[in-house]
Amino acid sequence: MKAMILNTYGEDAEFEVTEISMPVLKNGEVLIKIAASSVNTVDTMIRKMGKDLPLSPETPALLGMDVAGTIEAIADDVTAFSVGDEVYGCVGGLADLPGTLAEYVAADSKLIAKKAKNISMKEAAALPLVGITAYEGLKRAGVTSGQKILVHGGSGGVGHIALQLANYYGADVYSTGGGDKQLALIEKLGASAINYKTETVEAYIQKYTSGDGFDVVYDSVGGANLINSFNAAALNGQIATTVSLCELDLSLAHFKGLSLHVVFMLIPMLHNYKRETHGEILKNITEIIEEGGLTPILDDQQFALEDVGKAHARLESGLGMGKVVMEY
Repeated sequence: MKAMILNTYGEDAEFEVTEISMPVLKNGEVLIKIAASSVNTVDTMIRKMGKDLPLSPETPALLGMDVAGTIEAIADDVTAFSVGDEVYGCVGGLADLPGTLAEYVAADSKLIAKKAKNISMKEAAALPLVGITAYEGLKRAGVTSGQKILVHGGSGGVGHIALQLANYYGADVYSTGGGDKQLALIEKLGASAINYKTETVEAYIQKYTSGDGFDVVYDSVGGANLINSFNAAALNGQIATTVSLCELDLSLAHFKGLSLHVVFMLIPMLHNYKRETHGEILKNITEIIEEGGLTPILDDQQFALEDVGKAHARLESGLGMGKVVMEY
């Protein structure tokens, strides 16, 4: 089958069209004919950093984590799926799990779910990594109806899902963005938009919470921005973040009694640890989509499998709006 392979890692590493063997199913796996796959920031990090990133596969490497497609075969012990099912999931492209930049992938059936009937394969492929990340962060932070929730980076991959899910759960949702297009998308998705370039944290917590702060802050920007999240949170508030690879003074978090939830959704894949939780989350996301509570936003640029290098460049450019997806 055709695949896009990386033979070396680095800033200038290029994907090469390569013929590789069809996957052979192991116990618990399904064979998926891939219709679409999306690009995530971690994919670009693996391409550039290689083995400096502990989760990177050995070269020659088959990357790609997200997938949407149709099941063509199942292992004898798989009972939850059938041939012909349309499914989606985050299934490989790291460590010893083959990726989705190919015509087919053998996927652990615990990591997938049936896709929503009211969205396309392309839309479904945009969801798994960011959807699971957004869902996990909100659940761990204990989001409930009536809370005031702030999402940093609400027009980004994780952010645009998190704010829609928070809305679905009945929260009063606010979100930061840095440009007119980003702010317009945030408003369109049902949150009150905050321009972080023109409004200080102190100004917007006074404006929207009478100075009390937000019950939950979902920080998909992270790093140094976590200090802004600590400042924006209410006393005994909840912080969920996807980016905490940094050194940070936690004094403010201590004196406000904040709880910090670090979301690293690749753990079940890397450590074969409770992988069924990913399938369960995706099943719940499917139900939310079919109820009309969630819509993935796609970048307007079109890419095929052979265009994966251009798709990576599009994501890294920062010019895209929504998830960058390749259709096969």
